[in-house]
Amino acid sequence: MNMKIDFAELVHSMGDAVVISNAKGDIIYWNSAAERIFGFSQSEALGSSLDLIIPERLRHRHNEGYEHSMQTGTTRYGDKLLTVPALHKSGKPLSIAFTVSMIFDANHQATAVAAVIRDDTERFNEQRALKKRIAELEGQSK
Repeated sequence: MNMKIDFAELVHSMGDAVVISNAKGDIIYWNSAAERIFGFSQSEALGSSLDLIIPERLRHRHNEGYEHSMQTGTTRYGDKLLTVPALHKSGKPLSIAFTVSMIFDANHQATAVAAVIRDDTERFNEQRALKKRIAELEGQSK
C-alpha cells in the first residue's frame, strides 16, 4: 500500500508539542499542542527565544549547552528522554518530558533543533507525593 502522509498536518495534529528552534535559539515552529501545553499562541512564540518557556534559573546553563550543540553539531541527549522544569505563560511551573533532534544543512552544519515535548507535570507531582508519603511512613516505622 503506497500511502502519502502529509507530515505538516501530522505534526500540527499531534498530541505532543513540536517545537523547532534555529541556531540562535529562536522558535521557528510551534504546533497547536505547544500552544495548549505552554499557553503561548503560535504568533507569540514564533521568533521568540526559548527563554519563553525556560525558568530563569536554568536559562544560562541551557543557553551554554545549546550554543555548544550548535557549534559542534552534537548533543548528548539525542536518544534520551529528558525531564526538566518549564514555564507556562501564566508563570505556572511545568514538568516536561522531551526528546531532541539536531537538524543539519547540506554541509552538515547544525541549523536547528527539533523537540517533541509532553506535559509531564501530573506524573511528576504524583511521584513526588508518593516519595514524600514513603519517607513519612519510613519515619513512623523507626
